[in-house]
Amino acid sequence: MRRLPVAIVDETMARQFWPRQEAVGRRIQLKGQWLQVVGVAVNVKYRNVFEAPTPFFYVPLRQHFSPTTALHVRTAASALALAPMLVREIHRLDANISPSELITMREQIDRTTASQRVAVAMFAAFGGLALVLAAIGLYGVMAAAVAQSRRELALRMALGALPADLVRVVLTRGLAVTGIGIVLGTAAALQGTRVLGYLLYEIGPRDPVAFVSAVLVVAIASILACVVPGWRATRTNPLHALRG
Repeated sequence: MRRLPVAIVDETMARQFWPRQEAVGRRIQLKGQWLQVVGVAVNVKYRNVFEAPTPFFYVPLRQHFSPTTALHVRTAASALALAPMLVREIHRLDANISPSELITMREQIDRTTASQRVAVAMFAAFGGLALVLAAIGLYGVMAAAVAQSRRELALRMALGALPADLVRVVLTRGLAVTGIGIVLGTAAALQGTRVLGYLLYEIGPRDPVAFVSAVLVVAIASILACVVPGWRATRTNPLHALRG
C-alpha cells in the first residue's frame, strides 16, 4: 500500500498561504504531485543568519529521494572525536553511503557570514583610520588656533590666569568644534545605517548603545587632540608673547 505523500510547512508559509486558518490538512502541489500538510514547524534560518523568515516546507526523504542530505547531530564531543564513530555507524546502515564532510555549526555559520565579516572588518579599519585622521586634523586646527591666540593667552596669564584656565579655554573651543561635528555626523549616520543594516546581526541599525559608544570615542579622541595644544599654551612666556 502506497503511503500518502505528506509535507510539513513552516510558520511563515502557513501564515502566507492559509491566513487565519489551520494549515494541517491542507494540500500543496510539488512537481505535479499533491502533498498533504501534516504539521507546522517553527521558522529557522535556512541559508544564513541574516535572512528574513522564508516560506519553507519539508518532505520525507523516503518519498522524495535526494542523493545528498545533511545530518545534524547534537553532542558535547568534538567534531574530531565524533567523526570516526559517525562514519562507522553510517556504513553500518548502508555501506554505499559516503560521508563527505563533518563540520560544526559554528564553522557553518562562519562560512555563511564570511563576506559580512570581511565587510565589517573593512568598515572598522576605515572607521579607525578616519578617527585617527580626524584627531590629527583637530590637533592641527587647535595648534594653529593656539598659535594665533598666543597674545590673548599671554594676556590672560599676565592678568593672573592659571595654567588650568588656559587648558580649559583651549578644550572649550576644541570641544565646541567637535560638538558640531558630532551632531552632523550623527545625523548622517542615522541615514547611512539604513543602507548598511544588512551587515548587522543581533543589533539594530539605530542601536543607542552603539551610537553613544561612538560619540564617547570621538569625544575622548577630541579631548586628547586638544590637550597637547592646551598644555603648550601654558608653557608660553607672557613677556615674550606680548612683545612679539
